[in-house]
Parts: sequence; C-alpha cells; structure tokens
Amino acid sequence: MLTADLVALPLCFLIAMMLRLGDFDSTTRYGNAAYVFVALITILVFAMSGLYRAVIRFIDQSLLRTTGIGLGLAVVGAYTISFFLNDQRLPRSALMIYWFIAFSYVVVSRLTIRSFLRNNAGGRRQQKNLVAIYGAGEAGAQLAQAMRVGDKYRAICFFDDKLSLRNQNVAGLKVFHSSRLAEIGQQLGINLVVLAIPAATPERRREVMHAVHEAGLEIKTMHSVIELADEKISTRSIREIKIEDLLGRAPVPPRIDLFARCVQERNVLVTGAGGSIGSELCRQIMAQHPLHLHLFDHSEYALYAVRQELQARFPAMSIHSHLGSVCDAQLVERVMREGKIDTVYHAAAYKHVPLVEANMAEGIRNNVIGAQVVVAAAEKFQVSTCVLISTDKAVRPTNIMGASKRIAELIFQAAAKPASKTRFCMVRFGNVLGSSGSVVPLFQKQIEDGGPITITHPDVVRYFMLIPEAAQLVIQAGAMAKGGDVFVLDMGEPIKIVELARTMIDMMGLKEKSDEMPNGDIELRYVGLRPGEKLYEELLIGSEAARSEHPRIMCTTEYSLRPEVLEGLIENLMDACRTNDNDTIKAAMRAIVREYSPQTIAAREMDAESATSPEAAHTPFPVRSSMLH
Repeated sequence: MLTADLVALPLCFLIAMMLRLGDFDSTTRYGNAAYVFVALITILVFAMSGLYRAVIRFIDQSLLRTTGIGLGLAVVGAYTISFFLNDQRLPRSALMIYWFIAFSYVVVSRLTIRSFLRNNAGGRRQQKNLVAIYGAGEAGAQLAQAMRVGDKYRAICFFDDKLSLRNQNVAGLKVFHSSRLAEIGQQLGINLVVLAIPAATPERRREVMHAVHEAGLEIKTMHSVIELADEKISTRSIREIKIEDLLGRAPVPPRIDLFARCVQERNVLVTGAGGSIGSELCRQIMAQHPLHLHLFDHSEYALYAVRQELQARFPAMSIHSHLGSVCDAQLVERVMREGKIDTVYHAAAYKHVPLVEANMAEGIRNNVIGAQVVVAAAEKFQVSTCVLISTDKAVRPTNIMGASKRIAELIFQAAAKPASKTRFCMVRFGNVLGSSGSVVPLFQKQIEDGGPITITHPDVVRYFMLIPEAAQLVIQAGAMAKGGDVFVLDMGEPIKIVELARTMIDMMGLKEKSDEMPNGDIELRYVGLRPGEKLYEELLIGSEAARSEHPRIMCTTEYSLRPEVLEGLIENLMDACRTNDNDTIKAAMRAIVREYSPQTIAAREMDAESATSPEAAHTPFPVRSSMLH
C-alpha cells in the first residue's frame, strides 16, 4: 500500500494541478519537490488515520471515511496557512481538487484489491460452498455481506417469493423467483439453500423445506428472531434446520419491562441449571445483566457444561456454580444466604414419566422435598420472587411425576401467605421441543438407525413450545407474580405425535414406509401407551383462566391446602415412600392430590380404544388454546 501510494499520490496532485492550470507545461515550473512533498504529507495523514495498519481484505467503509476526513482536514489546514501567509508558490484551489482525486484513488484502489483478495483467498472455492439465500430481505442482505468476508460459503443468488423482486439486484446478487429453484440450482451448480427469513412461521418453513427438497437441494436456516436477539448476523448464524423450526409457532418478542424486572441488577439462583429449561433460563437471564447468577445442579457434567458455555458468551459476568441436591437444606440455605439471592427459578426436578413411575419413592423425594427446601429457604432469607417451573402433567395426573409436581405447586401455594415477603408463583406449560427426555431425540436416533419409529398410540397429542420462548415466558410470568399465582402459558394447538414423526422424516429428506408406499424409507410402529401416560395433556384443573399483562400468559386460581394440613399429608407420603410399596405410595399420594387417578393397563387400553371410536372422533380435547385466549 505504501509503495503504491508513493507512486500514485504525486500523480494525483499532478492531475489536480493540470485541472487547475489548464495544461501540462504550466505544472512543470513548480518542480518535482512540490509533488513529492504533498504526497509525503498525505501518506503521513493516512498513517495517522490507521490506513496502513488495516488488512485490506477486511477494510471497511468506516476506516475509509476516517481517512477521507483526515485528508480533508490536512488540505483545509494547508489552504488556511497558505491563505494567511499569502503564499503564492502553489495555487491554493489545486489543493481542494487534489482532495477529491486522492480520496477517490484511495477508495477505488482499496475496494478493488479487497474484492480481488476475497474472491481468490485460499484458491477457488469448492462447488459445495456455492449457496443461494432464500429471502431477499434485510436479513438475507446482511447474510450475503457476511458471506463475502468468510471462506465457508459463497452466495451467488437470492430466491424470493415476491414477484416485485424478480430479476432485481440485492447486495450485489440477482434475485430469482422461488418457483425457479430446481432450474437455477442446476444451472449455477447450487446444492445448498440458506433460509434467511428469521420471522417465518413454522408452516412457511415447512413449505420452503419441502420445495427445496423437491428441487434436489440441501437446506439450512438462519437463527430465529429469538435466537438472533442482540446478536449480529454472520455466517455463524447459519445452522441445520431443527424440528423446533417446523413445529413451533410465530414468536412474540418479550416485553422488556417484564423481562428485566426480576433479573436486571439482581442476584439470581436457578436450580436445575444444567437441564434443558434451566440452562435456557440462564442464557436469557445473562442477556439481562444480572448482578450475580448462581447455578445449582446435582449433575457435575451438566453444571460444568452450562457454566463453560455461559462464561464463554458472557466473560465479564459473575457466575457461581453450586454442585448438590435441592433436597440438601443446608446447602440451599447457604447459597441463598451467602449469595443474597433476590430471585429464584426452581427448575430442578425428575421429569421422565416412565422412569419416575418405576422409581416412585426417589422421584417423589426429589420433586416434593426439593420444593419444600427451596420454599423454606426463600422464605427464611426473604427472597423477593420464587418461581416454580411446573408442567401440564400436574393437571389431573395419571402418573407419579405429574402428581409430585402438583404437590410442589401446592407447597408453593401454601407458602404464599399475605404476610410473606416472598412472592411465590408457579408457571405451568407443556413439552418443549428438543428438551432432554423428549420424543425428538428418540425419533432422530430411530431415523438414523433406519427405523422403525415407535409411537405409543396414533391419537396421542401433546402441547409443544420452543425452549427459548418457554424460558422467556417463565421470566416474564415471574415478574407479574403477586403471590400464589398459577400462570399458564398459551401453548397453542396440540400436536399429534404421529405428525411430529412424519415431519421429522420429511426433514431428513426421506419417505414414510407404509402399505400405500412399501418402498418408503422409515416405518411407523405403534407400541401402546406406557404406564402413567395419557392420550392428551391439559393445562387447567378448573375451567377459568384470566388474561395477564402478557398476551401469551394466562393466570388461573386453583384449590390449595392449608400449610399445616399439607405438611402432615407430606409426612405421611414420606413414610409411605420409606416402605417402598407402590400401592401404599399411591394411596398417600391420592390423599394429597385428590384428582390423581393412576391408570391400570386395562384402563389405558380402554381409553385408547374409546379415543379411536367414531363417537370420540368428534370430541374436542378438554383444554384447547381457545380456552386460554
């Protein structure tokens, strides 16, 4: 750069003098020294502005702008000095002309070299890196610019559904209509399409994925709006399509006033911090800049993994890790006392229905005693807000896991006394897509193994929500708590598990194997309901749900037990757990959770048969999203 400028800048000043004086002969009477002197002064200004320290391949407009301003100030300074000294050795107006010529030279030369280096860095890109961007909007344009800097992808065109953008130019790339996917993909050698519509609905994503697969191309996606929050779009924003992208719903941005109320500049404790919901709560909390975040988990590896991730993403934030069980009252009290905790999110629980059903005593101890310990410690150290992460399985439970979570709710409700300085509340929602123990990892493994996908029953339905959205709504719900509130998240419409399986098969570019399509790839096999499993889940025990400050959070009032009565019943339940007799445990459980109705195998089979009968085909599920609206 320096050598090129030593040659080019004297020529730039020579051109400026010629434009000012009108001919070449007139410029020669000033001698060569004037041209060299002006060039040296210009190079000094460039050096001071940082131009020679920049890597040309990554040079940006801000540096060029700074260089132009520096050169302009130097020219104005020289003009001013010459004017006040009445120096007639050089025509002063030539300096102003020189600024335009020299700055044009700098911009054109640097951008030309930058373009050349980017297009040829590391040799010619392999054909597999040629990509098309689906979505010629703002996100797509930013992604195209980011790809020019990196070596991994090379964007060569856009696809978009809008006819008005057809054959237009966006970010230097031509836009083709999406109907020409297969044709253009073959012509230009594209085999990867990146979906750059962060706000697209799951239905739209499924349509695009199907169209791309039909065109014989691979597809990846950019992060969603929630995932992209406060993060700049780059090639790191590109990832594989997940089932969450196809079966979720259009996201609603969080209300910042609610989102930050219990977190910002607070000492926050998350129990079960290494789990799916707990770890996402930690990510969302860290984005709101808490004073200190305390992670609590009984799994050494889970605690290590979440701390490492958070420390890498938020290196300046204060993070404290606590290894142990929430049933350890002394440990929980020490953490709350020494950490001066303001807000608690209690997400620690055993949640896998068949495992807890097979290990009733341990499941109850963890979920019930853990809730008691957290509530007692929060009250003792006057924590401002304490939020229980509950589940739809706590509503009219047919299994021990759901019943134990309902007892945890009753414990929180009993603690919400008018005189208490702690606001206790519960947030109840259904399954989260991609969480540990969900059907998604199981189905994915079965597809990778070539099938079959095992489904308990063709009519099983579940409510699903994205993990980031669930965590955001939990934080916002806790901010609205007044004491004893039961918040119910609007889960949308329930999803049939069989449709979830079919969507995952399509996502992998495969076909379902059936009687109608014997040459398909993956078979669906029905294996019957498991112990404690229902065909559908509910979100309300009663039938009333009132609106809250947030459009997707409802508030309901449900029955509770007096603290002294509940404490005696829980003592009886713990005595039953010590016997390790399942019938005794269930009897003690029914004494607390009056709607708990464990199903026998015969009852489950009868329910499954009635669900598939013609009369049941027109029967709506007990709780639909319309009730929550």
